[in-house]
Amino acid sequence: MTTGTLITVAPTGAESAKAEVPALPVTLDELLLTAKECEAIGAAVIHVHIRDDDAKPTLDQGRLRDTVAALRESTGLIVQLSTGGAVTDPEAARLAVLDAGPDMASCTMGTVNFGDDVFLNRWEFIVDLHTRMQERGVVPEYEIFDLGHLTALQRLLGKYGLPAGGHVHVDFVMGVPGGMPGTAEALVACRQAVRDLPEGTTFSATGIGRSTIPVMLASLATGGHLRVGMEDTVTYARRQPVESNMQLVARAVAAAQLAQRPPLTPIEARQLLGL
Repeated sequence: MTTGTLITVAPTGAESAKAEVPALPVTLDELLLTAKECEAIGAAVIHVHIRDDDAKPTLDQGRLRDTVAALRESTGLIVQLSTGGAVTDPEAARLAVLDAGPDMASCTMGTVNFGDDVFLNRWEFIVDLHTRMQERGVVPEYEIFDLGHLTALQRLLGKYGLPAGGHVHVDFVMGVPGGMPGTAEALVACRQAVRDLPEGTTFSATGIGRSTIPVMLASLATGGHLRVGMEDTVTYARRQPVESNMQLVARAVAAAQLAQRPPLTPIEARQLLGL
């Protein structure tokens, strides 16, 4: 689908510290304000990580449920919870994210070096996450950090069937130290590999840090969609900190409009993703 652009905002993440990035939304009120602002200018999906009272990453069930409920009450955005959490979170807690009842959840398709850490995703864990989402009607976004993860996804779908809703949507996470580079060449390689997935598979692309803009432009040029936000970059330009997630969404909207692929509304996004 190249007639419109699905724009996802990832406002917080689990890596940046509030003390170092004061504009980072870490409280529920801050997250809701960010969500409303970003929806108003063109975002259709919000990819959610949450923080505790000390602004540290958490997968607390009560907070997750409250966050999902508040976002649904205050916005029309598709609520996508991260099952990645922080790299130190145990598998049981990551699986329990689904108990909060999101519309969507991430499903990372393999282990990857993540800076100085290791983001561990065992095959058994991936299968468990995929099948639980099928049972609960939660639509996955398959996170692809390296080209081999697409082959793993092909294997997963072949053995365990299509996801809830029947539509396959992947997100290329590019530029993580240890994963694939955030370049147009890498994105084109992934784009070619998508052809081995079920017909109609769609993709978004996320450029980490300084790869944000080249990945954004390459994704639009090859028929893909966009994920932006302060989870992925806290610098708008060289030596210019991001002021808000709305600033990043506004830039993505402008690029999509320039490509003559205007942002999809949340309703249109639901139709695309099989929600």
